[in-house]
Amino acid sequence: MNADARASRRPRRDVDGILLLDKPEGMSSNRALQQVKALFNARKAGHTGSLDPLATGMLPICLGEATKVAGYLLDSEKLYRVRLVFGLATSTGDDEGQTVARGVEAVTRSDLDAALLAFRGASKQVPPMYSALKVNGQPLYRLARAGQVTSRVAREITIHELVIEDFHPAAPVLRVRCSKGTYIRTLVEDIAHRLGTVAHVAELRRLAVWPFSGQAMVTLEGLGRVAAESLRALDSLLLPLDAALTALPDLQLGESEAGRIRQGQALETVAGPATWHGGLIRLYGPDRRFLGVGERDAQGRVLPRRLIRAPEAATGCN
Repeated sequence: MNADARASRRPRRDVDGILLLDKPEGMSSNRALQQVKALFNARKAGHTGSLDPLATGMLPICLGEATKVAGYLLDSEKLYRVRLVFGLATSTGDDEGQTVARGVEAVTRSDLDAALLAFRGASKQVPPMYSALKVNGQPLYRLARAGQVTSRVAREITIHELVIEDFHPAAPVLRVRCSKGTYIRTLVEDIAHRLGTVAHVAELRRLAVWPFSGQAMVTLEGLGRVAAESLRALDSLLLPLDAALTALPDLQLGESEAGRIRQGQALETVAGPATWHGGLIRLYGPDRRFLGVGERDAQGRVLPRRLIRAPEAATGCN
């Protein structure tokens, strides 16, 4: 009996936290999400940005109240390792598509280095047809599967890092640190075009989703083994909700101030951190209990923006 079937026999429970899943190859992000949700027997779950079925690696899964901070992870930088193959273009930009063009099958390291230089920094990228981006309510991949091609608006992206990790003339491995909304398949095709040839993605692994860089990931197989022990053991794998928000300054509130924030009221006079000059901030009540995200407005007031339901043991991280 699989995890979904076992979970369907048990009442769902409230469980809050973030799991860093190592998504396997060949599985959609939504399928991976549903398996995690079933193993935890969670009422609510969401992921923070899809990975193609071909791709492996970090897929943060937000359970329960952690879904309220998922948007901050969607907007964060991502780090990938990609192996591309020159000389063959496919309809999907990866190994799963049909061959649509052929070209030069090998390049020199110096030529590749020069080509990569042109893609670092801010630029605009046209999303691929095989993507989950919606046009008039329809995912582009559905239109592509129906043989339709529609115009797409180029979007602003930033490539913070683009280097050769392992050079091979026909199939080099690149390391890419990029902004949200960057399509690695399109980047690979554009790099090949600059070199006067074609290419596709053969392997893709996401190594980090900021601020999660270097933390251990858990496989579905590993989750299954832990789930067989107990739900308590499974819950021990979860990161606290505020682990996704470490880039924000934090503000410690007293009992009275925390109570007002929980009721949706603004705080008129609060001394924030010396480095905080406005914008979003993490809010904590007594005993470092994470309350959610607040924001200072133009009048200097602290306003609640995204509050967390108060569970019995939702302490924050430092």
